[in-house]
Amino acid sequence: MAGSLRIRGSLNTQTGRMNKTDELIPTRKSLLSRLKNWDDQESWRVFFETYWKLIYTTGIKAGLTETEAQDVVQETVISILKSMGDFKYQSNNASFKSWLLQLTSWRITDQLRKRKPHMDLGKYRDGTTSVTATAEKIADPASWDWQNSWEADWETNLMQVAIQRVKKRVDPKHYQMFDLHVFKEWPTGRVARAFGVNRAKVYLIKHRVSKLLKEEVHQLQREAELTSSGLRPVPT
Repeated sequence: MAGSLRIRGSLNTQTGRMNKTDELIPTRKSLLSRLKNWDDQESWRVFFETYWKLIYTTGIKAGLTETEAQDVVQETVISILKSMGDFKYQSNNASFKSWLLQLTSWRITDQLRKRKPHMDLGKYRDGTTSVTATAEKIADPASWDWQNSWEADWETNLMQVAIQRVKKRVDPKHYQMFDLHVFKEWPTGRVARAFGVNRAKVYLIKHRVSKLLKEEVHQLQREAELTSSGLRPVPT
């Protein structure tokens, strides 16, 4: 989380102008449209890799066990699949981010309802089960602040996904230099000495990788804010 905060600040100061960003960004409109085809494995893979961890983390924070949270991921994706047949892009409906939150919260509620009467949170406080420490702190999952937690986790997930995408686009050595300089906060001179390059090279790589990362972050933000019609959470 701290690394995400540092990179946001660095990106704001290092890459203020992105004149060609819009030309480089495929929109959520096209991805959601492609998901209508259940056989489009590549689009479903991209979708899953982007959002599974967010859904899983939300389940854990709501007080689910690891197994229950994994089931929530699976059931949420199935619900999305069921909804895609009626998908039609429109510009005046709820955002995709809000829709996904509603659907995820319903799947989490389903898991809580499946628990047997003896499976209350109090029986797990001795630390002998797989219930997470976060779950132990939640006395009443129904009272959890879904919206604020979702917003914070959404931003963290967005940054993590963007970083993984950028790592696939750049030279591994260049990303390592960027990581040490930006995330690990190594001074420019130390990075230059470690890799046998001059300071100018470090600055250039930092600028290039920061630009790519900002593009990916902006892409994910745009995807999340686009809206859709015909998508309805599946409550059963």
